[in-house]
Amino acid sequence: MSTSTELAIEPRGGKAADACVILLHGLGATGHDFELFVPTLNLPGDSAVRFILPHATRQPVTINGGMRMPAWYDILDMDLGRKIDEQQLRISAQRIKGYIDAQIDIGIDSRRIILAGFSQGGAVAYHTALTYPKPLGGLLALSTYFATADSIEPSRANRDIVIEVHHGDFDPVVPERLGRAGVERVRAMGYTVNYRRYPMQHALCPAQVNDISRWLSERLKKG
Repeated sequence: MSTSTELAIEPRGGKAADACVILLHGLGATGHDFELFVPTLNLPGDSAVRFILPHATRQPVTINGGMRMPAWYDILDMDLGRKIDEQQLRISAQRIKGYIDAQIDIGIDSRRIILAGFSQGGAVAYHTALTYPKPLGGLLALSTYFATADSIEPSRANRDIVIEVHHGDFDPVVPERLGRAGVERVRAMGYTVNYRRYPMQHALCPAQVNDISRWLSERLKKG
């Protein structure tokens, strides 16, 4: 299942996957940045979850002096809530929809597919999940913002999607106010959102990892 454009982590013990989590990294990172994160989730022993960790393409990023790096889209201004290359974000979202389609094609129910993303990857996850034409199992948005809130055309299929959003109180990269503003916009659109804050910067912390583990276990439990 793995190619040069993504890393796939298959279920333990050679089990056939019956669920999938697609996790998108942040600016300048790759899917490998979450490779060691997956085992720390300590999901139940009977779970059969495939993790797909895509790599963003390398491209110039304006706020970083035009330096080429892995990016889901260009950021044009440090005011992350406003000035991004929205067309590039939408192109990335279409690519991620392709990963979802592929999992459905091999037999995984769309309602057992979770879309998650950190920072830039979270902005893509927001757009992808809320516009996907089949019901998904959940959206997990980490230290991110709702970049396409003013232009998105949501799909009716995911009007009831379970949304979990986490942010650090001391985030110097994506200020907590942007994460909270995104949550407020999503709620104003009629979605139910659970918002958690942690005493951290632009990162993950142990308490949060435990919460993610419980949330994923609940979303993907069988029966």
